[in-house]
Amino acid sequence: MTKPTYTDYFFDEPAYNTHDGGYVPLEEPQTPQQALRIPPLLKPDKETATDTYYTVEAQAGETQLLPGAKTKTWGYNTTLLGQTLVFEKGKHMHIALKNSLPELTTFHWHGLNVPGPYTDGGCHAPVYPGETQHIDFTVDQPAATLWLHAHPCPSTAEQVWHGLAGMVLVTDQTEAKLPFPRNYGVDDIPLVLQDRRFHENNQWDYDADYDPDGVQGPTPMINGTINPYFDVTTQRIRLRILDGANRREWRLHFSHDLPFTQVASDGGVMPEPVQFTHLMLTCAERAEIIVDFGSVKPGETVTLYSDDVPIVRFRIHDYQREDVKLPDHLVDIPDPDVTPNTPVRKVVMSGMDEQVMIDGKKFAMQRIDAKQQVGNVELWDVTNTNEMDGGMVHPYHMHGTQFLVVSRNGHAPYPNEHGFKDTVGVNPGETVRLKVWFDKPGVFMYHCHIIEHEDGGMMAQIQAYTPEEPNKTYKLMDMDTLMKAVAKERGIDVKDLHLAGMSSYEKMGMQM
Repeated sequence: MTKPTYTDYFFDEPAYNTHDGGYVPLEEPQTPQQALRIPPLLKPDKETATDTYYTVEAQAGETQLLPGAKTKTWGYNTTLLGQTLVFEKGKHMHIALKNSLPELTTFHWHGLNVPGPYTDGGCHAPVYPGETQHIDFTVDQPAATLWLHAHPCPSTAEQVWHGLAGMVLVTDQTEAKLPFPRNYGVDDIPLVLQDRRFHENNQWDYDADYDPDGVQGPTPMINGTINPYFDVTTQRIRLRILDGANRREWRLHFSHDLPFTQVASDGGVMPEPVQFTHLMLTCAERAEIIVDFGSVKPGETVTLYSDDVPIVRFRIHDYQREDVKLPDHLVDIPDPDVTPNTPVRKVVMSGMDEQVMIDGKKFAMQRIDAKQQVGNVELWDVTNTNEMDGGMVHPYHMHGTQFLVVSRNGHAPYPNEHGFKDTVGVNPGETVRLKVWFDKPGVFMYHCHIIEHEDGGMMAQIQAYTPEEPNKTYKLMDMDTLMKAVAKERGIDVKDLHLAGMSSYEKMGMQM
């Protein structure tokens, strides 16, 4: 039986960000094409058979993005984005988190199942300028494409906009046996999709571009490259695609509707490969796709578009034929039964602009909104109450877990939603049912991943607890401590400090 090739984006078209009042259309850059930057692999400080040691440094720098002046940027072990970390399943990782920025930051391991809140790296794990903190954990999840980004509420969006977003690859023996391309930088390529607006002297100006519904820019930036091309030297390539934008959805397709096969989503390899010609990613979602250029002649160019704007050009060179057929079944995905007598948990995402909330409340750092016992399996119903007219897709993300998508409004999830995920787009008026369990204890956040929405309060937090310590307490960051620290770092009085996300609280007369 021939499997279908899906040719639409699935999400509700009236809710696309193209309909936002503040939508900023992408524009094709008019600067010369340049080779796609491939983030280098970060070299471990030390490695043994059982342990790996890394130093991850958040640093400021300048990056040549456009002709002329360099752009002031931030990155991890580089000037923009990050060097790629590789975590081998089963190994114990020791990571020194070094902050060489002028202000506090946090290091959030998006999609990594580690204890919270300190190892997870949300807002309760600040690293102050000039300081280094140490974390360690054992990698015990399947191979996947994850990412590292700053998460200091309420300035997460601004720090990611500055460039703090790097790739993290988990490897394991199951994935290693599958017929996937995996020569990093040659046929296994990360693609971090972002957008920016360039102001005077090629600089970014977050405050000038600020929009409480998400900051956007007209210039596509792929792996920190403007107008990139990639030289294809193999018949098949694997693209590890991350929507690393603050707000933008990416609706992807190749020239001539060249089909491609998705083999993995946020949390790793999917049970079955799914063939597409069109793929939409909401903020923070990942998709690993395999593109076969066997029907394309050397010398030709295949272009990847978002909507109708070219974002990467793949220049086809001579390659050795390798007509590889993917198996119909890739991996087995655990699907545990729901813990008996457990009520369905309800989460409601509401509002736009400054009015965004979860369950009728804005995020408060010191408030625990929910509790779930480690190991218990629960159903979560996540609802987006925005009406279709003027509504928007909210990408819902959970720290500390990889969940399964059970249904959308009682119907089957999208064809590529049958594997582990940590972020899922929820259409206006829709309820997405998830199967959720935590393997590690701690305090974890759940929120919309339009980053200005989470900074503006569309976020809550859950405590995953063990039966042995049902009431364990954690030292949680508070707004007064944060404000005083940032004001001191900026050399101003705390009464004069304004962080972008605070406007959402001020307009609603609320406190973080």
